[in-house]
Amino acid sequence: MAALLRSARLLKFSPSGLLQITGTKRNGPPLGRLYSGAVGGRRTGVCSRQISPVSANVSSRVWPYAAGCVRHYAVATEQKDEASAAVRSKQAQQFDWALTKLDSSVRRTGRITKTLLLRIFHDTCRAGYPSGNQALLLLRSCGSLLPEVPLEERTELAHRVWERLLELGAQYDVSHYNALLKVYLQNDFKFSPTDFLAKMEAANVHPNRVTYQRLIAAYCQNGDIEGASTILGFMKSKDLPITEAVFSSLVTGHARAGDMDSAANILPVMRGAGIEPSPDTYVSLLNAYAEKGDLANMKKTLEEAEGADCSMMDRDIMQLIFTLAKAGHQHLLPEMVERLRHERGYVPDAMNLCLSLITQGQEDTAFSILKTFPTLQSENNESSNLGNFFLRHCINVDTSLQKIVHYCKELQENNLHTAPLTFSLACALEAKKIGTSLELMKLFKEQNLPIRPHYFWPLLIQPAKENNVAGVVEVAKGMQDLGVSLDTETLSNYVLPVFPSIEEARKALMDAGISMDSEGFLCSEVRSLAGSNLAKLFTLLSDPSFPSLDLSTFRSSLITGFRKSTDVESMVKITVLLYRDERFSKGSYKPAEDTAYFLYNLIDDMSEGQLQAQQGKLRTFFNQLHAQNVTISLNIYRGIKNILESHEVPELIKDLIPLLDSKVSNGPSGAAPRFTGLEGKVLALENKLAEYKAENKPLGTILKQVIQTLAAEENLPRALELKQQHEEEMTAGGYATLISLCCRHKNVEEALNLKREMNRKDSSVALDASKYIALIKLLSVNDRVEEAVDILKEMKEKDVALIDLQVTSVFHMLNTVAATGGVAAVRRLQDTIFTLGLAKPTANLCSPVVTAYLESKDVPGALEAALECQKLYNQLPRIHDIIVALVEMGDTDLLQKAMDFVSQERGEMTMLYDLFFAFLQTGRYREARKIMETPGLRSKPGRLQWYADKCIFTKQMEPLEQMVEMTAKLFECDRDEMYTYILRLCKETNDWKKAEAIWTKMQEENVIPRERTLCLLADILRSNGQHVPFEVPETWYKQAPTTQQVKSPSTPPTAEGGADYQGRLLALCKKGKAKEALGILKEADKMGVAFNPSPYDQLIRALLSEGAIEDAFVVKGIAETRVPGFKLSDIASSLLIISYSKRGQAKDALEKLKSMLQVDHVPSNLAITRLVQALGNSGDVAGIQEVESLIKSLATTSSLSSMVFINNTALAHINNGDVDSAVELFDAMYTSPDNTNPSMSFVFRKVLESGNDKALDKLSIMAERLANHFACYRPASDLFLQLLEMDKVEDAKFMLARCNAVAEQKELLLSFVSQKAQSPGQIGKIRSLLSLIPDIAEKEVVNAYLIKCHVLDKDFTSAKALYEQMQKEGLAVDELSLKRLAGLYREARETVPFTEPPESFKFYADKLKERAAKGQAAEK
Repeated sequence: MAALLRSARLLKFSPSGLLQITGTKRNGPPLGRLYSGAVGGRRTGVCSRQISPVSANVSSRVWPYAAGCVRHYAVATEQKDEASAAVRSKQAQQFDWALTKLDSSVRRTGRITKTLLLRIFHDTCRAGYPSGNQALLLLRSCGSLLPEVPLEERTELAHRVWERLLELGAQYDVSHYNALLKVYLQNDFKFSPTDFLAKMEAANVHPNRVTYQRLIAAYCQNGDIEGASTILGFMKSKDLPITEAVFSSLVTGHARAGDMDSAANILPVMRGAGIEPSPDTYVSLLNAYAEKGDLANMKKTLEEAEGADCSMMDRDIMQLIFTLAKAGHQHLLPEMVERLRHERGYVPDAMNLCLSLITQGQEDTAFSILKTFPTLQSENNESSNLGNFFLRHCINVDTSLQKIVHYCKELQENNLHTAPLTFSLACALEAKKIGTSLELMKLFKEQNLPIRPHYFWPLLIQPAKENNVAGVVEVAKGMQDLGVSLDTETLSNYVLPVFPSIEEARKALMDAGISMDSEGFLCSEVRSLAGSNLAKLFTLLSDPSFPSLDLSTFRSSLITGFRKSTDVESMVKITVLLYRDERFSKGSYKPAEDTAYFLYNLIDDMSEGQLQAQQGKLRTFFNQLHAQNVTISLNIYRGIKNILESHEVPELIKDLIPLLDSKVSNGPSGAAPRFTGLEGKVLALENKLAEYKAENKPLGTILKQVIQTLAAEENLPRALELKQQHEEEMTAGGYATLISLCCRHKNVEEALNLKREMNRKDSSVALDASKYIALIKLLSVNDRVEEAVDILKEMKEKDVALIDLQVTSVFHMLNTVAATGGVAAVRRLQDTIFTLGLAKPTANLCSPVVTAYLESKDVPGALEAALECQKLYNQLPRIHDIIVALVEMGDTDLLQKAMDFVSQERGEMTMLYDLFFAFLQTGRYREARKIMETPGLRSKPGRLQWYADKCIFTKQMEPLEQMVEMTAKLFECDRDEMYTYILRLCKETNDWKKAEAIWTKMQEENVIPRERTLCLLADILRSNGQHVPFEVPETWYKQAPTTQQVKSPSTPPTAEGGADYQGRLLALCKKGKAKEALGILKEADKMGVAFNPSPYDQLIRALLSEGAIEDAFVVKGIAETRVPGFKLSDIASSLLIISYSKRGQAKDALEKLKSMLQVDHVPSNLAITRLVQALGNSGDVAGIQEVESLIKSLATTSSLSSMVFINNTALAHINNGDVDSAVELFDAMYTSPDNTNPSMSFVFRKVLESGNDKALDKLSIMAERLANHFACYRPASDLFLQLLEMDKVEDAKFMLARCNAVAEQKELLLSFVSQKAQSPGQIGKIRSLLSLIPDIAEKEVVNAYLIKCHVLDKDFTSAKALYEQMQKEGLAVDELSLKRLAGLYREARETVPFTEPPESFKFYADKLKERAAKGQAAEK
């Protein structure tokens, strides 16, 4: 193809001949009407539709020879540089994070910042091996999504990303080359399409339809119609569809070639080819006229577009404004600005237009657009600061100060910004624009605006770093000249540190005419002396004339001084002064309390080494404080004691004890609440009943149990017979069971008789809600609605409450009545339920009335019923089904009535979506498309997902595909999510051809796919034996085959053989065959073949994953000889720490950790955890404390739990035989006022696994003591659950008997059940827990977890039995459990005995979570 393009210059292709295409259909949605769409450089940052002309003066400084701009980009796809499974998992998380951040930014603002992009880029590089998807994400972000970055800088950034990721081993396929092409087009970068295509072919990457389309666009940007025609001819010969995007590019091409007639003639040619021009093509033609400044033809084309039903959106008009401004036709701008309709989403689009204009030096035009923004009012009636982005960007691009001041003045006058000058100064200081900052501060003074001391800190940073006394004094003088006094922070952090002493600072500043009488200088002087001369500080503070100064203002400096000083006498004097003098204590705290906290902070601030080295000094310090009658509270004493113990200086505790206030008591101890268990359920037999009767014992209880047993066996006749025999002994519970049994057997007369008998015996007795509902259902379906209403009234009289699950049962009951009893019965029941307040009106509960009308084909009645529900209950049930029925009937009057009502009640947006889905459902796609073209329509992800799930469930591909295509231009629509819906349906229907076509459409639309989308697509293609045309993010070691062997080459490697060696080496790493890969490396090394750093690092990781440390060091040695300066990556170093730790070589692992931290590398949390565990196993308490100290010293915040260190420190004590120290450690933690009840399950598990009975006994005693005396139940609960986990049920039973309050820890117990229900084979442990504590939660909740376990275990028999038992007991089954059970029934090829809930698993799971959250909120 490249050769063809080179020779094409000698031929004369006729564009018109190539454009005579017959029967071509419009293929896919038009491009570029999204933020990620095709955007020409001339519309940088504007949400545009299609490519526009290139700038005439594009700089070529990035690469001097633009024609060879792709020379560095060739990729040998054989070099498969793969990572380990752990690495890939981390990459997937990083990609999801990066995509979420970028996606969030684009959704909110329509752009991303260079800072965010660079951060993600650096994180990707630092992680080691970039995935293809990460590379795609970064490349696609280097174009029009960066409106604040100049075009040349964007392209330079794209080149930098490409080259760096290539060095790190990224694999590039056609999607990456297409993305790079897109960036070139968006950035107006001139390059040679011929050379670009040649480099692709050299890299064995085959171009696709999208590639050819973008190469045509590249030729057309330069007005090269011949080049574009050549590719058109090639596409035609390959039977590739000529899409609308190609025609839009040709419009631009002809215009750039100076042939406007041919450009305008493209539209009739399109129609002749069977493609109707869309707004995209019209925008291309309008841009061509805009560049020429031809307003007349612009107006004519706009009229033609409106006549062709192609309305121009605001973002389209903005493209024209940008083009006009860039071409120098500012006088035509008002005409276009007047056409802006301020649709929804106008502000972010207009902001991006302004930013692009400012970047291109068109600040005045940008400001005129800014003034069109709507004025938004905040809650406190102040105008929003909409000018922030404008002023910030003007400062960043060095707009003249005169213009900035003018803009600030006008912004304030127009109420677009409340304090524009102040904000401009903040931006200038943030950007370190020193000159601009000083000029703005002078303006502040002229306008009597306040100037704060911290405004000057950026000006002081540099001279303070350089110890430049003159520079610091000059800024300080400037502050005073502007009326700003030096405050404490400015003096302490920036001014005083540059002087050798406080006296010299005072002299120099006074010589400069700076006043020294401020409180700030006094505080700074105290801080300075605190860190250098304690004796002088005491003299200063003890002077009676010294003013009040709160200790908090100089506490930190005083602690530093105490740590460094050897002057114990002065330390004691200062502490006693602080302890007694109220001048240094403000607020509600007394001086003694403040001083006690100061002592705690002093000890806490000292490292282990400092405490051990200064034991003598601290001992003297404590003793002298005691001599001066200084005391501390019990809490402070405990805190200091814990620090001393943890830092291995317990000898100081005996010197600390005398400071403890003798008046402090140990506090009260609370008794643990008692627990009373429920009686177990007893199964009775009839002969036992006979025995009771013979012995003349009361029969009530045993009779009820017999009836319950018979009810479980569905033996109604025998149960009624027993009731007849022992009617005098019948209890309310027995009647309730019989009534429920009669309802199940549809015996309405007997059920009513039993109910009357029960009422005669005791009219105050009430059935439970589920039995009432069953009885109402039975009566209603047997045409006894009034009797059912009487039952409802009885429920109200007896205060029978309905929980959520029972409300669901009411819904199913009403639906059953709707199907059998008709409209009147449902209405009567529904009105009664709502009137009595038994349940709140919901869409579900209102829907059976509508269902009854729809079942009888009475659509007008259904509509009236729905409207009535909205008026009465603010619910609009089944409106989608009603609208679909009206559309099918063609009743426009009723449809208009429905839409007007929905619009009035729920808003126009809801109405439009309802109508859109109805048109899709009925196949009226033209009308549906009109809905989506409504100006200002926004994406509603929840509603789109609802319809997509509906299509997937019913396997309707056409309406789903139409919805995805029609929403291409919808504002804020997540395109990856939309295409994922189609792929999910492709997976269901096993349609790989459709999935492959969707992949091409995604590239055409420039969609950035998530990892899950790529995995889903790859799965569809692989399962059908098709080639996967992209790098698949997957876990290699799990999916790699284990039988494939790699043979050594029989001939010496050629120059190309290096790539072969590398490819084979990495393929073996991918398959988990690190040893064989090592053999390949050694062989390649003997042949003198060297690789880049990445393959060596990958092999080291693979070897370390198998624990082969020695082999990993062999590879490291080879790498160091072949690659100068070779270093292990963070991931490899972390794996080395893990491997050492697993071997028990904790000391080696610790040394490796230290070496990583010394070069500012951060180990993974898993590596730190494994190291700490290894140290704990070896009993190395000091080692654990050292690791904790090292991690705390990191600049970055670690997400590692502190319990990792506490639990393993305790284990280390236990392994050293010092169980008492472990007990004391936990005692101190759980009795601390700051106790958050962390878990110590890990310690219990390790002790149980090791069989250390001595340690277990002491820890058990501690757990019981904490529970019974301190009401701290977490340790006892952890031990109880660990005993169950280890199948020590009897021990757990004894534990429960000794500490029965454990049974009250319902949240923790239910969490255990939830955790066990996540994995198969765990139901035994749940049953063990339930046998000991039956009432850990409502029965419905526990049964839901049991059903989940049965489903995971594929135990259909047990699941079926449990479901039937729940039905017999009248227990409600939640919808998620029903959904799970339905799948199990289908797998067992049995009929599902209930209506399967129609929504997705996720829908019902989210519903349960929301319900649980509401329940927790209500409890709070």
